[in-house]
Amino acid sequence: MSKLIVGNWKMNQTQQLLKDFFLTVTAAKLAHEAWIAPQALHFSLAMACAGGIKIGAQNCSQHNDGAFTGENSAAALKDLGAHFTLVGHSERRQIFGETDAVCLAKNLRALAHGLTVIYCVGETLEEREAGRTLEVVRRQLKEGMRGIEADPHRVIIAYEPVWAIGTGKVATPAQAQEVHAAIRAEVGGLKILYGGSVKPDNASELLRQKDIDGALVGGASLKAADFIALCQAPV
Repeated sequence: MSKLIVGNWKMNQTQQLLKDFFLTVTAAKLAHEAWIAPQALHFSLAMACAGGIKIGAQNCSQHNDGAFTGENSAAALKDLGAHFTLVGHSERRQIFGETDAVCLAKNLRALAHGLTVIYCVGETLEEREAGRTLEVVRRQLKEGMRGIEADPHRVIIAYEPVWAIGTGKVATPAQAQEVHAAIRAEVGGLKILYGGSVKPDNASELLRQKDIDGALVGGASLKAADFIALCQAPV
């Protein structure tokens, strides 16, 4: 069964590295669907190089337009040809203080402009150790998707335990499946991705879990060989 592998490049890559990446990846035979979210300033170049790989944004503003220096509007992203945007990534929540209410506004704005939303939810280490994982995830789903129709063609959920992102730690397949199953009970037929130190050597075991429909990948999506391995992972 084909899965969805989404690469979140964060604040990485140069123009030449981007070109080299797509030259290699687009020549490979991929078993799973591949999407990439580059830096905003590389967006047009990525669109030109991506072949059949869908390109999206790492973030979009909750505002339609106006005096918001440094922000990227959903309208402008769609005008450039964006297919999707991430919303609520843990780094946006943890570093930039984005709340569930801000995430809801961003989700609504992105959907209004025809972008697919990958809405990210997940708990911190402190919340997991306090036994609050499902409480936190359910709250983020409820508040960040309030009034939004659960359309599988327009909304994707990404579960990313904050303690596993960029740390080398990863939720066990059983831990990931437990949370994915709880999310499934809330969102029905939406795709649910797992994010958090996904690498070629652990991807297959994670992707084989019943309620894991793909992966949101950071560091392992930067190198073409690693990304190809993820997109060829046996499931």
